[in-house]
Amino acid sequence: MLVFTTVAEMNLWVDAQAASGRSVGLVPTMGALHTGHLTIAQRAISENDVVVVTVFVNPIQFNNSKDLEKYPRTFESDRSQLQDVGVDVMFFPSVDEIYPVSVVDHYDLDGLDAYMEGPNRPGHFDGVVQVVTRFFDLIRPTRAYFGEKDFQQLAIIRHMSKKLGYDLQVIGCETVRESDGLAMSSRNTLLTQEYRSVTPEIFKVLTFIEHRLRNSSIQEVSSMAKQMLEAHDLKVEYVELVDPQSLRPVNDDWGGHIQACIAVWAGSVRLIDNLKVK
Repeated sequence: MLVFTTVAEMNLWVDAQAASGRSVGLVPTMGALHTGHLTIAQRAISENDVVVVTVFVNPIQFNNSKDLEKYPRTFESDRSQLQDVGVDVMFFPSVDEIYPVSVVDHYDLDGLDAYMEGPNRPGHFDGVVQVVTRFFDLIRPTRAYFGEKDFQQLAIIRHMSKKLGYDLQVIGCETVRESDGLAMSSRNTLLTQEYRSVTPEIFKVLTFIEHRLRNSSIQEVSSMAKQMLEAHDLKVEYVELVDPQSLRPVNDDWGGHIQACIAVWAGSVRLIDNLKVK
């Protein structure tokens, strides 16, 4: 496996792949890799001639400087795991390599950031779109792969890739879970033992919503879900039942699909999860 740290190295390799007509799969990550990331990488490997995994903790998508500082960084482990699964290139650039000039301050996301993560993390999705489009421009992938755990992020990337005219496929990959149901996340390593024992309740609450929604109102189900989470000392930031396309909250008259999305604080660690409930 090749490890590139500069845009110049990446450009030379990308030009060679284009010249030979190879399809390129891209898996953007912020490192601290786990089985969820590796599952996505393996899917990319199965569907493309070559695969690039980026490992870059993107500072402009953090609206909380302390969150950025404590985000886990595990380069040696990441490199070893990617090599073991057969990734072709690990791109591990510095901030100056990715942002040699000033960044775009704001994107028009057409209302997809109006709820859930948007109000709670101001500027977050601007930072996500900035770094993802930077990687799209540099690596020119045939297909780009993202986890469905970050459901709103995936919807925004899909929308913006079309809006900005990128000729590629954006592919969502199913959330990989621990045996107790907790969605795999790099942030899980930051959980105390006490909170690690109760965070599986997040997925249990999502499945509760799925079953209870059949005979209760959305407001009732949302209220019960919040109470269940808070009973386990999980501080609820939001429980939203939304249209998976517009990401707008739905009411009881809604006839389409519904995605239940949750964000909680487990002590000092913020976790998100979601599930299609209708």
